[in-house]
Amino acid sequence: MIKNDLELQATLERIQHFYRIVGHLRKTETNPANYKASAGGFLAEIARMNLEVREYLSLHPSEFEKEEELVEA
Repeated sequence: MIKNDLELQATLERIQHFYRIVGHLRKTETNPANYKASAGGFLAEIARMNLEVREYLSLHPSEFEKEEELVEA
C-alpha cells in the first residue's frame, strides 16, 4: 500500500518503466505466444500498481491518517 506522496511518485515511475518494457517487447518479439508470456507478468504488475495508486488517490489526506490509525490499532 502506498503511504505517502514519495511512494506514489516511485510507483508511478515504476509503472512507466514497465510500460516502456512492454512497448519494447511489442516491437521486438516476433512470436505472439512468446510476447504474451513475456508481457503478461509486467501487465499484471502494472494493473496491481494502478490499483494501489487509485486507492491512495481516492483518500483525502485526512482520511488517510484515520485509516493508518485503524491499521496501527
